[in-house]
Amino acid sequence: MNHKSTFSIYRIFRSISFAVRGLTYMFKNERNARIHFTIAIISIILCIILDLNIYEWLFILSAIALVIAAELFNTAIEKLCNHITKERNNDIKIIKDLSAAGVLICALYALIAGLLIFIPRIWELFS
Repeated sequence: MNHKSTFSIYRIFRSISFAVRGLTYMFKNERNARIHFTIAIISIILCIILDLNIYEWLFILSAIALVIAAELFNTAIEKLCNHITKERNNDIKIIKDLSAAGVLICALYALIAGLLIFIPRIWELFS
């Protein structure tokens, strides 16, 4: 099999395996990622229980993807910064703080979107 062709199933699966390895690393080593993942699972269960429409599902799934992607980028940036220097460095601190702020913004968006979608549906259940 020629692994150097422009389109190769082997190369696609290899790339996917690298990505899965990155996800696995993050979930094993990053507490906040596990928290986000747990909230994502709870949100998906709520989507099923509350029988959300396709647009509500899209907002919830987009918010989940946004937070997980932000957490992945944040983890990568933190790892890179730690590789550059282990010593206290104000520029590295600012970079890490900015990266963490990106995750926070995404998580706040997800929280607000979730509340706007779930609260009225839950309210209907108890009314």
